[in-house]
Amino acid sequence: MARARKAGFTLIELMVVMAIVALLLSIAAPRYFNHLDRAREAALRQTLATLRDAIDKYHGDTGHYPQDLEELVARRYLARLPTDPVNDSRETWISVPLADEPGIWDVHSGAGGEAQPYADW
Repeated sequence: MARARKAGFTLIELMVVMAIVALLLSIAAPRYFNHLDRAREAALRQTLATLRDAIDKYHGDTGHYPQDLEELVARRYLARLPTDPVNDSRETWISVPLADEPGIWDVHSGAGGEAQPYADW
């Protein structure tokens, strides 16, 4: 009498599939996280350009620089203070004041960076 073979996977087959999945993940995961970092950096560059443009427009319209970033929001040069895409906070922007007159004329990110600090951008 022939024995009926049970349907299913053997332990060897499951181990081979798990090894292939682990190999694919070890290749794809670093590329994914590197892509996320580059996307955050590109968003930071764009956000800094927007903030600096708003500061320049404010100075062009009023003849002086804003006292803080909230003044840009209050005077509707910005709809709201943007979030720093690297550290996901609105509170960490670094305002750079002028030496000879009051107000801020530049802004930097408060996020740290390994190779190059984002505050230098």
